[in-house]
Amino acid sequence: MAARAYRRTRAVAQLPAATKLRFPRQRRLTILPANSDQKERPTWRMRERRHRGNGFMALQDNPHDAAGRGDASVAAPAVALGGLDITFHIEGSPPYKAVTGIDLTVSAGEFVSVVGPTGCGKSTLLNAAAGLLTPSAGTVSIFGQPLTGLNRRAGYLFQADALMPWKTALDNVKVALEPMGVPDAEADKRARDWLARVGLRAFVDRYPHMLSGGQRKRVGLAQMLIRDPEILLMDEPFGPLDAQTRQIMGNLLLDLWSKDKKALIFVTHDLEEAISLSDRVVVMSAGPAAGIVADYTVPLPRPRDIAEIRLEKAFHEIHRDIWASLRVEVQKAYAMGDGRELVEGAAS
Repeated sequence: MAARAYRRTRAVAQLPAATKLRFPRQRRLTILPANSDQKERPTWRMRERRHRGNGFMALQDNPHDAAGRGDASVAAPAVALGGLDITFHIEGSPPYKAVTGIDLTVSAGEFVSVVGPTGCGKSTLLNAAAGLLTPSAGTVSIFGQPLTGLNRRAGYLFQADALMPWKTALDNVKVALEPMGVPDAEADKRARDWLARVGLRAFVDRYPHMLSGGQRKRVGLAQMLIRDPEILLMDEPFGPLDAQTRQIMGNLLLDLWSKDKKALIFVTHDLEEAISLSDRVVVMSAGPAAGIVADYTVPLPRPRDIAEIRLEKAFHEIHRDIWASLRVEVQKAYAMGDGRELVEGAAS
């Protein structure tokens, strides 16, 4: 049984009933190695317990350098966001800084979920990694190379269905191969194979309006994976589905991902879903000018079943620790929506 992944050492005080609320300054998460000789005391310190003893991983300019720990020749991360700022300019209004100071890396074969309050910029990070947004400051690197346009090494699955209503499931999947110049017969064969992999062998001739929500998501998943992208970007893909279908889709995603383990960034509002699926869970602060406030390793064994893993004691311990960070940011977001400010350290 895996022990608790992290323990917060910074106590959070109770919120007095009539306290005026004020936003705290954002803090950068720094976790030092156990044998570090660095004198500076980190703002926060989180313990990581592994099956092979205890230790600390460095999280500074490169938030997850430990993911590819080994020799210096280890391959560059699949996605690296460095000092990322994204500001939106709206005519007649002041500039809106969505995210700031984002340092995040995702290694090849790593499943990373991003959670945070509504409006904190989770989808903005995905759009930057996809090359759909140009950063106001900072860098986006893909396998060590600066991203200067669309990220053609990534596949993107949106929250909303992106299927063409006039095409069948088969044709919706085949269309992903058109820009690659794949011959029609080969595209037909590969599309049928992917629809079979996602459990839709008998539905290849159905139009989107004839499919359930979960079936449409499966078509979208096949449409993304048929291109064999090296990076998968998923923006709350299972959000609109009912709880039972979400579990089925989660297990399907894990099964497909485990075959070749692409780098995957998964945005969700569901913390249980994030823990069940991921190797790491990244917590973002409330916006505007949102940043990353915590980065947790999930030391649960694989393979996993979405329903069964949630019954494990270790799962609940990890959930409790991550929620301690996320809850503060959610309360800040609600306070902002009510026109209040949050006193530093006052939410719990």
